[in-house]
Amino acid sequence: MSSKKKTITRLDSNYMQQYDAYIERQKRKKQRLIRRLVLFSIVIAFAIGSMAAYHIKQRELQAEKIEQYEQLEEKLGILKKEEANLTEEIELLKDDDYVLDIARTNYFFSKKGELIFKIPDDNPSY
Repeated sequence: MSSKKKTITRLDSNYMQQYDAYIERQKRKKQRLIRRLVLFSIVIAFAIGSMAAYHIKQRELQAEKIEQYEQLEEKLGILKKEEANLTEEIELLKDDDYVLDIARTNYFFSKKGELIFKIPDDNPSY
Protein backbone atom coordinates (compact mmCIF):
# COMPACT_ATOMS: atom_id res chain seq x y z
CA MET A 1 0.00 0.00 0.00
CA SER A 2 0.92 3.55 0.15
CA SER A 3 2.59 5.46 2.94
CA LYS A 4 -0.35 7.80 3.37
CA LYS A 5 -1.78 8.23 6.84
CA LYS A 6 -5.45 7.83 7.15
CA THR A 7 -7.07 10.65 8.94
CA ILE A 8 -10.52 10.31 10.29
CA THR A 9 -12.37 13.31 11.50
CA ARG A 10 -14.54 12.87 14.48
CA LEU A 11 -18.06 14.12 14.30
CA ASP A 12 -19.12 16.08 17.34
CA SER A 13 -22.69 14.96 17.50
CA ASN A 14 -25.07 14.17 20.35
CA TYR A 15 -24.87 10.47 19.52
CA MET A 16 -21.08 10.49 19.79
CA GLN A 17 -21.21 12.23 23.14
CA GLN A 18 -23.64 9.64 24.45
CA TYR A 19 -21.49 6.87 23.05
CA ASP A 20 -18.36 8.29 24.72
CA ALA A 21 -20.26 8.55 28.04
CA TYR A 22 -21.42 4.95 27.64
CA ILE A 23 -17.86 3.73 26.97
CA GLU A 24 -16.60 5.70 30.00
CA ARG A 25 -19.31 4.12 32.22
CA GLN A 26 -18.32 0.67 30.94
CA LYS A 27 -14.67 1.34 31.79
CA ARG A 28 -15.60 2.48 35.32
CA LYS A 29 -17.83 -0.61 35.75
CA LYS A 30 -14.97 -2.83 34.67
CA GLN A 31 -12.56 -1.07 37.08
CA ARG A 32 -15.03 -1.44 39.98
CA LEU A 33 -15.52 -5.10 39.11
CA ILE A 34 -11.77 -5.70 39.10
CA ARG A 35 -11.38 -3.86 42.42
CA ARG A 36 -14.18 -5.89 43.99
CA LEU A 37 -12.69 -9.16 42.71
CA VAL A 38 -9.25 -8.22 44.05
CA LEU A 39 -10.73 -7.25 47.43
CA PHE A 40 -12.78 -10.44 47.55
CA SER A 41 -9.69 -12.50 46.66
CA ILE A 42 -7.70 -10.82 49.43
CA VAL A 43 -10.47 -11.48 51.97
CA ILE A 44 -10.72 -15.13 50.89
CA ALA A 45 -6.93 -15.57 51.02
CA PHE A 46 -6.88 -14.03 54.53
CA ALA A 47 -9.70 -16.31 55.68
CA ILE A 48 -8.01 -19.43 54.28
CA GLY A 49 -4.68 -18.40 55.83
CA SER A 50 -6.31 -17.83 59.20
CA MET A 51 -8.06 -21.19 59.11
CA ALA A 52 -4.85 -22.95 58.07
CA ALA A 53 -2.90 -21.32 60.90
CA TYR A 54 -5.64 -22.25 63.39
CA HIS A 55 -5.67 -25.84 62.11
CA ILE A 56 -1.88 -26.13 62.46
CA LYS A 57 -2.01 -24.77 66.01
CA GLN A 58 -4.77 -27.22 66.91
CA ARG A 59 -2.77 -30.15 65.51
CA GLU A 60 0.29 -29.09 67.54
CA LEU A 61 -1.86 -28.78 70.65
CA GLN A 62 -3.40 -32.20 70.02
CA ALA A 63 0.03 -33.81 69.59
CA GLU A 64 1.20 -32.17 72.81
CA LYS A 65 -1.89 -33.40 74.68
CA ILE A 66 -1.44 -36.94 73.35
CA GLU A 67 2.17 -36.95 74.51
CA GLN A 68 1.11 -35.63 77.91
CA TYR A 69 -1.62 -38.30 78.11
CA GLU A 70 0.89 -41.07 77.37
CA GLN A 71 3.24 -39.76 80.07
CA LEU A 72 0.39 -39.66 82.56
CA GLU A 73 -0.62 -43.22 81.61
CA GLU A 74 2.93 -44.39 82.35
CA LYS A 75 2.92 -42.53 85.66
CA LEU A 76 -0.46 -44.08 86.51
CA GLY A 77 0.94 -47.57 85.89
CA ILE A 78 3.90 -46.86 88.17
CA LEU A 79 1.63 -45.48 90.87
CA LYS A 80 -0.67 -48.51 90.66
CA LYS A 81 2.33 -50.82 91.14
CA GLU A 82 3.46 -48.70 94.09
CA GLU A 83 -0.06 -48.83 95.54
CA ALA A 84 -0.09 -52.61 95.25
CA ASN A 85 3.30 -52.81 97.00
CA LEU A 86 2.16 -50.47 99.78
CA THR A 87 -1.10 -52.38 100.21
CA GLU A 88 0.89 -55.60 100.53
CA GLU A 89 3.20 -53.94 103.06
CA ILE A 90 0.18 -52.72 105.07
CA GLU A 91 -1.11 -56.28 105.20
CA LEU A 92 2.30 -57.50 106.33
CA LEU A 93 2.55 -54.79 108.99
CA LYS A 94 -0.66 -56.07 110.54
CA ASP A 95 1.26 -59.26 111.38
CA ASP A 96 3.12 -58.90 114.74
CA ASP A 97 5.86 -61.37 113.79
CA TYR A 98 6.73 -59.31 110.69
CA VAL A 99 6.89 -56.09 112.74
CA LEU A 100 9.13 -57.74 115.34
CA ASP A 101 11.38 -59.10 112.58
CA ILE A 102 11.75 -55.60 111.09
CA ALA A 103 12.48 -54.15 114.54
CA ARG A 104 15.14 -56.80 115.15
CA THR A 105 16.74 -56.25 111.76
CA ASN A 106 16.69 -52.45 111.48
CA TYR A 107 16.65 -51.25 115.07
CA PHE A 108 18.66 -54.01 116.86
CA PHE A 109 15.87 -55.09 119.22
CA SER A 110 16.54 -58.49 120.70
CA LYS A 111 14.63 -61.23 122.36
CA LYS A 112 15.40 -62.15 125.93
CA GLY A 113 18.82 -63.69 126.20
CA GLU A 114 19.75 -62.90 122.61
CA LEU A 115 22.96 -61.03 121.73
CA ILE A 116 23.23 -58.95 118.57
CA PHE A 117 26.57 -58.41 116.89
CA LYS A 118 26.91 -55.75 114.25
CA ILE A 119 29.20 -56.77 111.46
CA PRO A 120 30.47 -53.87 109.39
CA ASP A 121 29.62 -54.04 105.71
CA ASP A 122 32.61 -51.88 104.74
CA ASN A 123 35.68 -53.40 103.15
CA PRO A 124 38.68 -53.37 105.46
CA SER A 125 41.10 -50.53 104.84
CA TYR A 126 44.27 -52.64 105.16
